[in-house]
Amino acid sequence: MHQATSTVSAGNQAGHQQGYTFVLVHGAWHGGWCWRFVMERLLARGHRAFAPTLTGLGERRHLLEAVTSLDVSISDIERLFEAEELEDVVLVGHSFGGLVASGVADRRRESIRALVCLDSLLVESGESAMDVLPGSVVAERLAAVEGSGQRLGMPVNGLAGTGIPDDHPLAAWVRRRLTPHPLATYQSRLTLRHALGNGLPRTYVHCANPSYDTLALVRERIRASDGWGWETLDTGHDAMVLAPDLLVDLLERLAGRAA
Repeated sequence: MHQATSTVSAGNQAGHQQGYTFVLVHGAWHGGWCWRFVMERLLARGHRAFAPTLTGLGERRHLLEAVTSLDVSISDIERLFEAEELEDVVLVGHSFGGLVASGVADRRRESIRALVCLDSLLVESGESAMDVLPGSVVAERLAAVEGSGQRLGMPVNGLAGTGIPDDHPLAAWVRRRLTPHPLATYQSRLTLRHALGNGLPRTYVHCANPSYDTLALVRERIRASDGWGWETLDTGHDAMVLAPDLLVDLLERLAGRAA
């Protein structure tokens, strides 16, 4: 097993090239809004970038009932590829978005340049998200759904798990925008026709300061798997909010490496 491993910090910023296309898939309880600062930087550097909001979340939260499975979220991104006729895409999935990105990679390999899993939740074919999360986390989330009086969405739990401190300048900005997450996307199983990553250039990015322990099993699996690059970012789970400059530098470098 051979994996490329490096750490990115404030003093380690790579130069960039022009003209890549990025599709940024957000995580649970979030929306396309969370990529605002990354989008600004990518566009300013001459790239194309798309940050769609998945059905049932963010400004599309009124469609929660329409999300009957993980396949709905995967189809959201597939339809974006079709509508924008996207090719040579650097596909980035954050947290829950890793499930979506891996599903798209399975179906749209010919349109993807590289797969980047940013502190991602990942499963093998036939598994659901609930299968790889710690039992205590699963129980807590299901109890929150039960206590909410509805069975469609996992309620927002503030900034828990984001790595964003309560006193961060953007804490209130993030908190206002979080919305319940469709429960069906965590309970339905991912079906892949190919091995996870589908043979694409692929990198797992661990946001290590602080590390999100809920994803420890996922990271262990990836470290033990062949074909994955490994990067570490010196920031918390919501790197797109906490450290957009570091993240953009890394994304550009990974895009160039996939040439």
